[in-house]
Amino acid sequence: MAKKVDIDLVKAVLQRNDMDVRLVSQILEEIQVEMNAMAEDEEKPPPVKKQHVFMLSDPKGVLEGRDFTGWIVQVPEEDSPFVAEERLFRAAYEYNTTPKGRRLSVKTIAEVCESVPLRVLKEQNVWVRTKEPIYVLRTAGKIPTVDIKAQE
Repeated sequence: MAKKVDIDLVKAVLQRNDMDVRLVSQILEEIQVEMNAMAEDEEKPPPVKKQHVFMLSDPKGVLEGRDFTGWIVQVPEEDSPFVAEERLFRAAYEYNTTPKGRRLSVKTIAEVCESVPLRVLKEQNVWVRTKEPIYVLRTAGKIPTVDIKAQE
């Protein structure tokens, strides 16, 4: 287990062991250089905040020009994805029967995703991965054959 040691303590121990003054100062300089290098390594920029985006495949362009938002939820793999909405409804009913739910009842899917505690959702076998709605992007699903860099 690495511990930080005060430089004055290192200096006192080295001098107590009858080391040459020049050697002690050289060792202390090297320690100072290493400490400065470690400090530079620790000064990393803060991590970039990321967001979830759900890309909706629309190869025929039916949804072009429309904006959509939604939530990412998970259900067990062996269940149909279509049960997610029903399970969110059941979680809302369960939450609304609790004392807190009676005071602050949820009426929309957005409120369920934002307010219902994880334990209630977990009982219904549904997990909300995004509490706030995310933007849904439409994509044709194909990579264009034109070189993008050549257009710039």
